[in-house]
Amino acid sequence: MEFTAEKIAAFLGGRVEGDLMTVVNTVSKIEEGFAGSLSFLANPKYTSYIYTTQASVVLVNEDFVAEHPISATLVRVPDAYKAIAQLLEFYNQSIAKTGISDKAAIHEQALFGENCFIAEFVSLSQGVSIGANVSLYPGVVLGDNVTVGNNTIIYANVTVYKDCKIGADCIIHAGTVIGSDGFGFAPQENSAFKKIPQAGNVVIEDNVEIGANCTIDRATIGSTTIRSGVKLDNLIQIAHNVEIGENTVIAAQTGISGSTKIGKNNMVGGQVGFAGHLKIADNVKIGAQSGIHKDIDQKGAVMQGTPVTGMRDFYRSSLMFAKLPDIQKQINELQKKLNTLLTQNPNPND
Repeated sequence: MEFTAEKIAAFLGGRVEGDLMTVVNTVSKIEEGFAGSLSFLANPKYTSYIYTTQASVVLVNEDFVAEHPISATLVRVPDAYKAIAQLLEFYNQSIAKTGISDKAAIHEQALFGENCFIAEFVSLSQGVSIGANVSLYPGVVLGDNVTVGNNTIIYANVTVYKDCKIGADCIIHAGTVIGSDGFGFAPQENSAFKKIPQAGNVVIEDNVEIGANCTIDRATIGSTTIRSGVKLDNLIQIAHNVEIGENTVIAAQTGISGSTKIGKNNMVGGQVGFAGHLKIADNVKIGAQSGIHKDIDQKGAVMQGTPVTGMRDFYRSSLMFAKLPDIQKQINELQKKLNTLLTQNPNPND
């Protein structure tokens, strides 16, 4: 699809500085711009590239002041970063697929709304209910009684086990598994482990995005719950009966043990590990590779480390870590001096 600078400005509520009829049909990074592409400048560290880019149209903030001539046509908008996100969302919607493949396996009691895309080798089981404008890519499997809200996109090879609920406007990336059994086993007298049936489900509310190859276990009883607006990176493990609050974002390779409750508006770095049955307050920030072994009760706390502590305390400890070799060297030298003194005077009390 092709767009003129004039149409882009009209869509974004911006204004053109240059040729209104400049045409673009793709996007590029500003440092790699080429003729016919649209780019943007949002981060000041990339400002130098706007004077050399070959992109035909560049989105810039309204307050941008050029210090040198620019060959590209500019579209000035209140926030260039938000504007490019808005354009890309529009572009994705414009190329959205529709239609139902005759190679999909759809149970006669499965229901789906208008304008859905159901690709080849999708499997919809008995009692599945799908809203309008839903896209299911190849290999998606929805178990019995799964529900999916309007405008949700589920990419290839995602499996959703029975009775799970997915809200509207969600995105679930390839390879994710939702609703597999929680890790529940009861130790027996003979040291064996007996499986505890996992009778609950997973509830994912609206406007949630889940990365590739995540696993979200069903609850033992009740629901594992992902609240609206949550964003999960790739390769995240969420155990049974966990609850993640609204608008919380979690980076890759984080693991959350069973029955932990994480508040809303939290930010969790990569490779963070949560012990089970914890409660984390709202607006908490947790640095990468932290180990959370206790509740975090303070709203807005900034935490880091294993075991986790306040960020300032962690940095103080980190400074000491760097000094440990020198401290050890000093201790060794003092020990040598002490040994020498004891050799010279084996009976210091005499």
